[in-house]
This record gives sequence, structure tokens and C-alpha cells, in this order.
Amino acid sequence: MSGDKSRSRRDVLKQSGAATVLAAAPVVAAAPQAAEAAASISLKPLTGLETDNLFTRIGVRPIINGRGTYTIISGSRSLPEVKRAMFEASHYYVHLDEMMNAVGQRLGELTGAEWGIATNGAEAAICLATIACIADANVEKCQALPFVKARDQVIVPSYSRNPYDLGVRMVGAEIVEVDTQEELRAKVSARTAMIYVMSGPPAEKGPLSIANLCALGKELKIPVLVDAAAEEPIKPNPHLSAGATLVCYSGGKCLRGPQSSGMLSGNKALCKAAYYQAAPHHAYGRALKCSKEETMGLLAAVEQWYKRDHEAEQRMWRGWLATIENRLQGLPSTRFEYLQPVDLSNKATRLRIHWDANVLKITGTELVAKLDAGTPRILVEGGTGRRPDQMASYLTVMPYMMDPGEDRIIADALYEGLTKPGVYTNPVVPGGAPVAVAGNWAVTVTYLHGTGEQKFLLTGGGADVTGQHLGELYSGQMKGVVHGDEVELTSRMMVPGNPFNWVFKGKVSGNSMGGTATMGEYGAATWTAVRT
Repeated sequence: MSGDKSRSRRDVLKQSGAATVLAAAPVVAAAPQAAEAAASISLKPLTGLETDNLFTRIGVRPIINGRGTYTIISGSRSLPEVKRAMFEASHYYVHLDEMMNAVGQRLGELTGAEWGIATNGAEAAICLATIACIADANVEKCQALPFVKARDQVIVPSYSRNPYDLGVRMVGAEIVEVDTQEELRAKVSARTAMIYVMSGPPAEKGPLSIANLCALGKELKIPVLVDAAAEEPIKPNPHLSAGATLVCYSGGKCLRGPQSSGMLSGNKALCKAAYYQAAPHHAYGRALKCSKEETMGLLAAVEQWYKRDHEAEQRMWRGWLATIENRLQGLPSTRFEYLQPVDLSNKATRLRIHWDANVLKITGTELVAKLDAGTPRILVEGGTGRRPDQMASYLTVMPYMMDPGEDRIIADALYEGLTKPGVYTNPVVPGGAPVAVAGNWAVTVTYLHGTGEQKFLLTGGGADVTGQHLGELYSGQMKGVVHGDEVELTSRMMVPGNPFNWVFKGKVSGNSMGGTATMGEYGAATWTAVRT
């Protein structure tokens, strides 16, 4: 700072008009210059149902969430205490190392663990835990990642491969899959850094259950990380009690903290080592920055978790489902199925509504689309049903992230859709004999950016087609149907832990064909193919 260095920080703040205090009112400005700005950001109560809001003003349609804590639809709605904590935290500067030490101790006290840290999501917690187990807090090894490392393998039970073990792989670690205790013992070496397992029903029993993995980890002196992202952080913690070294949670699911927050808890030394791999430190995890707002919001969510009346919440959610069932009772062909939670993840009863689309004239797939396009916009768990051959339909309502009153909104929208469905017709099937597509095809996929070269190895004649889908790195089995000169081919590409689906639609003309391809969450592409 140039000029008189004897000026205090208070003098600077006063002069700039930036000094503020947080009182009973949302914002109280200490400096007159800030009064007008403070008044303009008064925080009026919101319901989440306002038709004029910051999202609609940029052309985005908010959602009534009857689906659950999916990141793609922004996870959970944060608690009022979380919003308050984040707002309050935004008014202060703090030293982040000091803050995380204090938060770490408090998270440990709350959860019953030795220590805890806030992360920017459960995936970040997996990544940072992996780094800590590979490099400890050794600053030289941390700086050399991902290229220089001694312990560079993580053992994962085959049943536990999942899309989120990317947090392990992004460090440059090699995943070593095992199916038995004997295989695990045989594959342990000086390169073994950690055992990773995702919690859930498959991990509760068998030779590679969490309890057995923890016992093996203790015997072999290998840390065990349990991924419990969507679970309830009950106390005493079942995974730490079983002997896990570390356990990670999402902050933006059942905790209802900041959506981009997470928590890593367990062994104090490893938690601290994990934190020093992330921002604000200039190590491999620098990109994994957890702000003071997210950190204090996460802490507020954990504090509230142990104060919330969870039995009352469950009763409230079941009451909302009863409201929906009662509204639809008596509609022809309907029946209702209550799906009970099977583990600690997303723990809430769900309501599945079944009906015959031949009777009510709308399939589950069509009704889901109708709700999505309606006002207000409503999302529920995916519907089933397809014209003309699969008219048995259902959709499912998950109350976990709903707010009071939204049960009636969803009930009315479902009733409207089932009693006034509109007009739907069977898809038009092109006439004529199906063209022959059997053979080997060289395929070019044009993505939003870049291209990929693949192969279709197709067999069969007539309308039905089977074969292989060979990508640049992965492959899958292919099946499809041909109507006239139109073809639709589907495959499931077997990416370890995260298989994904392709749907190729297009037209055939002699020895060439092409059209559009959809890849689920990965968007759409175009494709062309030449018979070889």
C-alpha cells in the first residue's frame, strides 16, 4: 500500500465506505455511502415459487423437485441457517488455515470423528483423500504429482466401481479391482496407497463388506476411505465404528448445505494432509477451492443435522405422499406402491403411481414430459411406457426435497395430466421392406467440438439388428431396428464404473448412413457411416 502505512485497516474501511456490520436487519451499513446499496439488497422472504425471479429473468425455468437430490437439478434446497451462515461469512475476511483448523475441530466434535474438513463436494473429498494417502503431507511429493509417486495404486472391490471413483483416477492413481479377500491380499504391494469403497447395500455383506475391508486395512496398514456421499451422517458413525480411516459426505444432499460443499472426516492427520493439498495452498488440489462461505455453510448444515427432528421429517414426507395418493384415488386402472429406503442414502419413502395408458390415454413417459413442460415446472422420477407396445406405465414421486404445499401442486398437476391428457398418437413407422444394414461400418461421430472414429459390426437381417459397437477406447453390444430406410441403434459402452448409453438414429442410403446420436448427460452429436 502506498502512502501513510500507519493508517489502520479500520481507517481504510471507513474511508472506502466498506465497513459493515451484521445486525438484526439483513444489512446495516456503518458508512453513509453504503446505505443506498444496503437498502437495495434487502433480503425478503422467498418461497421458491415466485414467477419473477433471478432465473426467469435470464430465461431459466425453476423446478418443483419431486425427483430427489440430483446434482443436475441443483441438489437440495439449503437450510435457512445455511443461507444465514453463508451471508454472514461473506462480510468478513479470515485466515483460511485458521478457519479450517477451528472448523475441523468442530466437525470432529459434532460427528464423533477425530477431525473433519470442508471440501467443495464429496468428489473433491475423494480426490483430496487419495492425494493424502499417496503423498501424505510431503511437500515434495505433493508438488511432483501426478507424475512422481511411490504409492500410486488404490484397491477397489469390483462391485464398488462407480462414476465417482473418478476422484481417485484424477490424481493419476491406478485402480486395482478385486473380487475376493485372497485377491486383495495378493495385489497389495508397496504401491498400494488406499482402499476405496462406496457405501450401500452391496457393501454391507460378503467377504469384501466395509467391515471386512476395514479389518483387512487395519491388518495390512492401508487406510480405507468410505464414500458415503448421499448418506445421513448418523452418530456414532457406522463406517468409522467399523474401522474406516476416512469417510466422505456430500454437503448438498441430505445435509441441505451448500450444493458445492462436502465433508471429509476421520483420521486427524490424514484430514489435515488432505486440506493442505487443496486451495488456498499451491499443491495438486489447488483447483479444489472451498470458500469461507461454503465452509461455514457446511458447518451450519452439520450443526443443524444433529438438531433436526428426523422422525418428524419422515412423517411429514409420508403425509405429502398420502396427499398425492388421495388426489388420484379412484382414477381408473391406478394403483399405488410405496418404496421404502434400503440404506442411509436419500432416506425417504417414495410413491410409485401405476396405471394403464390404454385406459388413461397417456404413458408415464408422456406425463413426465408434460409435467416438465408445464407451469409450474415439475420434475419427478423417470416415467415408463411406450406406444404402442408398452402401455403399462408408472412414475415415482420422491418427497425428500419438496417444501410444504408442493405436495398439493404435484397432486393437482398429476390429476390434470391423467384426466386431461391431450392427444397422443402412435409413432409413424416408415413403410417398405427394411434395408440391409448387416456388415462392417466405419463411423465418424462429430461432437460439439472434435470428432471420433468408431466401428459398427452389425449382423442380422430384416428389421432386427445386433452387433458390436467399437469406440476409440471402449466398446459395447449393439442392437437396433430398421424400418424402411430408417435405422435406430442403441448400445451401452462399458466404461469401468460408469457405462453410458448411445442412441444412433438416422437414414440408410446404399453403403452409407447417418443421422443424430444422443449420449444421455453428455449431449448430442451427428454421425455418418460408410460400409467397409
